[in-house]
Amino acid sequence: MTVPMTAPAPRRARRLLSIPPAVAVLALGLTACGGDTGSGGDQAADGTVPVVVSTSVWGSVVSAVAGDAATVTSIINDPSGDPHSYQATARDAATVQGAKLLVSNGGGYDDFFTKLADQAPDTRKVVAVELAPADEQGHAEGGHADEGPAEGGHGHGHEGRNEHVWYDVATVRAVADRVAAELGELRPEDEQRFTDNAAAFSGRLDELEARIDRMAAEHAGTKVVATEPVAHYLLEAARLDDVTPRDFAEAIEEETDVPVAAQEAVNQLVEGRQVRVVVHNEQTETPVTEQLVAKAGAAGIPVVTVTETLPEGQTDYIAWMSKQVDELAAALSGA
Repeated sequence: MTVPMTAPAPRRARRLLSIPPAVAVLALGLTACGGDTGSGGDQAADGTVPVVVSTSVWGSVVSAVAGDAATVTSIINDPSGDPHSYQATARDAATVQGAKLLVSNGGGYDDFFTKLADQAPDTRKVVAVELAPADEQGHAEGGHADEGPAEGGHGHGHEGRNEHVWYDVATVRAVADRVAAELGELRPEDEQRFTDNAAAFSGRLDELEARIDRMAAEHAGTKVVATEPVAHYLLEAARLDDVTPRDFAEAIEEETDVPVAAQEAVNQLVEGRQVRVVVHNEQTETPVTEQLVAKAGAAGIPVVTVTETLPEGQTDYIAWMSKQVDELAAALSGA
């Protein structure tokens, strides 16, 4: 069972916001009261396990594992919502306090949720970046050209890690397995069911990985430009050569002015048809990226759109990711 909690926020603010004082006070008050949902034990009033997640992406993963044994509430499930700029509300604080399991991305991506979760110290938590494979802990934005690798995009200040770990299949699988284990502890009578659901989800992830592997086999080393490094782990898994100038990527990430030299460099890559594809995060669109997309169109270079959150009407993580992988593969093949 999935319960949306849509709360639109300005997409372009990109500020890590603290919890407003009134919300913090409410959260502390709820903590003092025990944060009970009113049903007692580890279940909500309808007998399901209340799970609260930061975004709809992780909500989709949790729902695949939990089935109808949990009520999954995504704080942000608006396709235009930005976890970086989201202002937590009193309702959010109350929802988090009523949860038996909290699932977030971490790494600074959904800092608002981390602050809310800190007010529920005894609640079980799953944080995706903490489950990333060891070789991705502190992983930088490898592949950017000229100036060397960019240091983690949104992950600046977070040990150089690219925090967009939902584009990494191994991390998503680890999150699903951990969620199954946590739910099994909370609801032992359904432990095997959660384990089986996680295994089925993992099987679908295998199919997604096979798609990516086929793309890598056919297009390894192909040069691409990305307007923003949200799909970094996908490009890396496909063994594509992301030649985006570091200063360009960092400026788009941090919403600062793109240095003239970096903009000229990326324009030359596109206008000179030195890249096969432009990968465009439409949720971080700026006049600069719009101009780059237009130049790609004029040069006959395909533009593949990727997003940070589930698009309108999409609730299935693997269906969403598979569509993006297929579109990238088709663009690389010139289909």
